[in-house]
Amino acid sequence: MDSELQRSFSSRKNRRGERNIQNLHARDVEGGFVSPEKLPSDYPMKIVWKKGFIRLFLVGGMLWMLLILTASLLHVWSCRSSITFFSAICNKESKVFTILDSMGIMAKAQHRCSIPLMDEADKVVIPKGRTPDEIVKRLVYITEAEYSINGSQTSPLFGGHQNWTQREESFKLKPTMKVHCGFMQNGGAEMVPADIKYVKKCRFVVASGIFDGYDVPRQPSNISVRSKDLFCFLMVVDEISMQFIRENVTIEEDNDGGKWVGIWRLVLLKYPPYDEPRRNGKVPKILTHRLFPQAQYSIWIDGKMELIVDPLLILERYLWRGKHTFAIAQHKHHCSIYEEADSNKRRKRYARPLIDLHMKIYRYEGMEPWSPEKKSVSDVPEGAIIIREHTAMNNLFSCLWFNEVHMFTPRDQLSFGYVVYRLGNSFKFFMFPNCEYYSLFILHPHTREHSSLIEWVKDWDQLKGNMSNMKEYKQWKQRNAPTSLIETRGGLGLWTPYPGDLDSVVLPTVVRSSKAG
Repeated sequence: MDSELQRSFSSRKNRRGERNIQNLHARDVEGGFVSPEKLPSDYPMKIVWKKGFIRLFLVGGMLWMLLILTASLLHVWSCRSSITFFSAICNKESKVFTILDSMGIMAKAQHRCSIPLMDEADKVVIPKGRTPDEIVKRLVYITEAEYSINGSQTSPLFGGHQNWTQREESFKLKPTMKVHCGFMQNGGAEMVPADIKYVKKCRFVVASGIFDGYDVPRQPSNISVRSKDLFCFLMVVDEISMQFIRENVTIEEDNDGGKWVGIWRLVLLKYPPYDEPRRNGKVPKILTHRLFPQAQYSIWIDGKMELIVDPLLILERYLWRGKHTFAIAQHKHHCSIYEEADSNKRRKRYARPLIDLHMKIYRYEGMEPWSPEKKSVSDVPEGAIIIREHTAMNNLFSCLWFNEVHMFTPRDQLSFGYVVYRLGNSFKFFMFPNCEYYSLFILHPHTREHSSLIEWVKDWDQLKGNMSNMKEYKQWKQRNAPTSLIETRGGLGLWTPYPGDLDSVVLPTVVRSSKAG
């Protein structure tokens, strides 16, 4: 037994010795001390394989880095190229972009990013005076009662009975403009006297709105003492929301009858102008300059948002630093209104046939899908925050934007790019990165989901068949019209015969680039 163990130990020792000798021989060969004839026959192949693999690995790595650098430089150049093939690389729906993205070459968009803000609000220098009005110098609003063609007075609408000719004329810029801009006589959205008196002193405004009891006011944070003294924080609500807020949070009342929730002054709008809460919310959002006519600067945030950046720093960053007068964030997923329209239909944000009709009108009137050749960063904004100086041009833009919302669907993101297109280079605005948008606030969910039946309609038959169950609409028979039409206090343009052949309009093909969008 002992002899077998000795033989086994001896054989393992001999094998290790042979390997050590081979290693020594290899080093001796490389040093020139041993003749190659004394080494194993396959030794040269092992050396070639080892060195060749290392060289191949290094060369491959260098080529891969060169490919990435070349593709990145090509992408940067192609975005500015006038050649259609190369500019397509910038299109997130293109095959080239998809291939580069799958290889990990294209940078992913950040959800949040740091904002280059000043350190302290006390250091912000507020510009003196107002930005001069160069194109539109005077803006007049249509508020008087309107009459139908045959001379009989029509029912009052908050946005008025704008016809197609008036709409077309409103886009033709002149030094003095007279346009529809909501707040028609007896159209609703009336402020109580105490609030009218209070807002007259507001030059700097942070505005928000809650309608139909979908949210409760969220208190802003990181607000400096200077901004608390400078800004009016105005939360516009309807009577349903006022009651809902009263039941869920504490409302304090001052000696002048003003109602407060923390820093927010609740501004009540009696007699909501529309049956749809979404459309009612567009009144303070878009027509901020009409509700608060003394305001020079305003920051709008949606009611479900909690502001976490000092408003004075926001004005400095997005307006004054770059000498802008209007700033809005870029949409996270979409650049084209046709992409956004498709998303609205998929996510059941409004009746599909009405969205299609809305887009057909815009397509008929020359609205092209967004492309890198356009001067704007995108045609679709994140409308939950709007930063603006109330210049005559900005006020006109807001009026025209609101008129589109009044005439068509309440999805204001579909109308923004169209109004920009119609005004051409006359309307200047700053569209900032979406990742900065998500760094300005904390987004809270609604207390409940919207429940309007109009948002779930899939086709025309369903729309007409369920009209009796939809509180947003009522049947009426238009005089001198061959058929009964459907009228709503909003979206009148969708039920008024359009002076063009929409049957021949083919909407652009949309490739869904994001499941979330």
